[in-house]
Amino acid sequence: MVVTRDPGELYLLRHTGGDAAVSFVEQIDPVTLEPMATSEMLPGGPAWPGSLAVHANGSLYVVFGNHVHRLAPDLSIQARTTLSCPRPYNGFVIMPDGTLVTKDFAGSRPGVAVAPECRQPTELVALDPVTLEVVATCPMVEPSVARLSAIGDTVYVVGDTSLLRARWDGSLTADPEFRVPYRVRQGQTYGWDCVLAAGAAWFLDDGDGSEGYSGTLRGHGLSTAPLHLVRVDLADGTMSSAQVGDGPGGLVANPPVVDDVRGVAVGFDSGNGVIQAFTIAPGGKLVPRWRRRQDHGSHMVLWPDTGELLTADFDRDRGSEDAVVLDVETGKELARVGTGSPLQSVLFPAVGFSGDAYLCSFTTVTRVVVA
Repeated sequence: MVVTRDPGELYLLRHTGGDAAVSFVEQIDPVTLEPMATSEMLPGGPAWPGSLAVHANGSLYVVFGNHVHRLAPDLSIQARTTLSCPRPYNGFVIMPDGTLVTKDFAGSRPGVAVAPECRQPTELVALDPVTLEVVATCPMVEPSVARLSAIGDTVYVVGDTSLLRARWDGSLTADPEFRVPYRVRQGQTYGWDCVLAAGAAWFLDDGDGSEGYSGTLRGHGLSTAPLHLVRVDLADGTMSSAQVGDGPGGLVANPPVVDDVRGVAVGFDSGNGVIQAFTIAPGGKLVPRWRRRQDHGSHMVLWPDTGELLTADFDRDRGSEDAVVLDVETGKELARVGTGSPLQSVLFPAVGFSGDAYLCSFTTVTRVVVA
């Protein structure tokens, strides 16, 4: 993934694979994408795509494997720590006071299958942003594969079967009154990351099978129930959902997009090659709005002022991926350009400095300009 810092400062997180993987960060030119500086090799651990963020204090933070690193803008090391769980930690959030909160990853990885009955409940870990000292932990009641989300001082965890949350106030405390089951259908599997918008948490289910990625997620879904967009009201815990996929074999590894200004939610099914948008009706009811056949796998990016939605489309026959801009209200295709990636991206794009965006796959970084 890439992140932006001050104008013109662009940083790229890279890593190796396997159970003893390392990561490193490059500062790259925002136009040519050529490396300008590179960090030392950063100890990692079991590989699963981690996270890179720019903190309000100016530092860069890397969570990858079971290690956390704090880097200066020149990519020198300021602090590092090893987390206790031998599994990868696949993401983190920065709380309003600057504290980092991360969690371990409970899913299967390529070559490392974890049966559902063997998944261990996840633990939230809070880290001091200066020293990276562990300042609090919070065991949750379920395993979690998804990355964390937060709004204010509340952290949301998409568990294996339920949406959970915890409160940060100098300590981490699970909310015992908030456990919302979303696995209510035979053949349904776990959900991925949630988007917090319009008073609700939104996420996509049927996440099992992403470890089978073979340059594409198409055809690797293990769920026998159709994929759904799930909505959970943050105030009262009411859960509702709407079907996105066509049938069995649905699969995602990323979240939906919610345009709370226009009242549109967009989900997708990478296992079957479908993007489906819904109108958010009063009470949170989801009404089908538009639908496209498109092989999308990564995070999406919405420009809220224009309603332009950046998606991707992988052509398995050509072995090539396009960046595709859609109108979020109609699904109309506005622009398309090849990214040069021979693999489907299942990773994290970023908005650039001047109407541009950066896309990452496991092989390629691409800059596109939306004009």
